[in-house]
Amino acid sequence: MKVLILGNYDMGLYKFRRELLEELMKKKHEVYVSIPDGEYIQRIKDIGCKVILTEFNRRGMNPFAEQKLYITYCNIIKKIKPDKVLTYTVKPNIYGGLAARKYHVPQIANITGLGTVIENGGRKSNMILRLYQKGLSNAQVVFFQNQTNYDYFCNQRQIVKSRTIVIPGSGVNLTQHKLEPYPVNNGELVFLVIGRIMRDKGIDELLYAAERIKKEYPWVIFKLIGSYDEGYQHKVNEAENKGFIEFLGQQDDVHSFIKNSHATISASYHEGMSNVLQETAAAGRPVIATDVPGSIETFEPYISGIPFKSHDADDLVRALKEFIELPYEKKAEMGIAGRKHVEKVFDRQIVVDKYLEEIEKEG
Repeated sequence: MKVLILGNYDMGLYKFRRELLEELMKKKHEVYVSIPDGEYIQRIKDIGCKVILTEFNRRGMNPFAEQKLYITYCNIIKKIKPDKVLTYTVKPNIYGGLAARKYHVPQIANITGLGTVIENGGRKSNMILRLYQKGLSNAQVVFFQNQTNYDYFCNQRQIVKSRTIVIPGSGVNLTQHKLEPYPVNNGELVFLVIGRIMRDKGIDELLYAAERIKKEYPWVIFKLIGSYDEGYQHKVNEAENKGFIEFLGQQDDVHSFIKNSHATISASYHEGMSNVLQETAAAGRPVIATDVPGSIETFEPYISGIPFKSHDADDLVRALKEFIELPYEKKAEMGIAGRKHVEKVFDRQIVVDKYLEEIEKEG
């Protein structure tokens, strides 16, 4: 069987869908991947996939560029003649779905989150939703990563009429992200932040909270891992120069940093299903995260993590103080509880099996 995968980010595809790619290769399927160029392309090729470098702007909505992407997908499908097309994220879901419909190829779509434009509402949001309605109109199945996104697309807005399944995000590789002993009690407490440095990831609230906490608890350390997605470099540099945070840039292996931290913070305004929080819990570390869909499902409030209100820097400070004041043993217990939760709910094999089932269906 020929399987075509349309994605927008090589690192995300490799890190969160590698196990699916490997399973498809084991089953002797011919796998093509359409993706923009990046540092993980060779790793995807090493699995055995055939890569088609496809350029497009992940954020812009230029009509000419969008038309070009649709034509590109049409040409790829026409040339390869795949048996199934797998699409991830907004543009591949929409334009890949339209191209798959044109050539009568079954589409397996994945709604990885609503995205900033839809979350903010307005004319652009309505336009995206209309495009979604057309792009997903002939999908074999549409996967959703959380129940709230499903309710919005299917019940509230009635965008999706195809068969639908809610899956536990991308899941987490429980072997790769193994349970780690809790850091020794040496008088320091390390908070870890992992993610793109942008407004919707709550970077403003994080920098505010780091300053407040460091002034009251100078032994607390904030470590920030990620790449700049928006113009926050000056703010991050200023916070680092003042000693409020340690900026570590983009890192290939985040597990080693999670292992050496006491908890992970996520101030994100919206998520499909947070991979960072799943990986954190898998390693046995508590999370301190916004109570938004895609974050709140990854932990059990006050059992394996502490929630706080989205967009609310003062509530983040409150949650951090609550965690800091917990006894060492309680922090370690929360980490163990987090591991048990992801073992039960977020094992990546659950997601891989769902995909294989749909790929191997006739029609």
